[in-house]
Amino acid sequence: MKYEIVIDGKAATLSAENGRFEFSPEGGDGIQHPYSMIPAGDAIWSILIEGRSYAVTLLGGGDVSVNGRVFHVEVLDPRGLRGRRTAAESSGPQSVTAPMPGRVLRVLVEAGQDVEAGQGLIVVEAMKMQNEMKSPRAGRVASVKVEGGATVSAGDILVVIE
Repeated sequence: MKYEIVIDGKAATLSAENGRFEFSPEGGDGIQHPYSMIPAGDAIWSILIEGRSYAVTLLGGGDVSVNGRVFHVEVLDPRGLRGRRTAAESSGPQSVTAPMPGRVLRVLVEAGQDVEAGQGLIVVEAMKMQNEMKSPRAGRVASVKVEGGATVSAGDILVVIE
């Protein structure tokens, strides 16, 4: 089955069948490799691709951690009856949430500030890794819900973009 996906706002296609995956970013060269995958816990997988191991964790809210690096991923099933819109095409307020428990290191924006899609909003330290939460689309910061030094839980709202 081939899926349309959006990773951090960039479109691609992904197919993973019969021990082989294909990944083709929009406007770029695609890759094909054999792979193996085993569950390593609840919402955690160990994936082996060409001798390299990847720890993949589903964090919720569309966020996925790959070896500690967090990506926002949207998967669109082409069999779906209704088309889905990416965050960049959505209207109304959108919340940027903490992908996992951690501590806010820096707040990069303030309420009322205009932001571009992909612009850094907040830096959260989790598991000794710094993760920059980015704007899902261009807009205005409606509110910043946390301050530097605050402790956050997975799913806590950090910033609201309108």
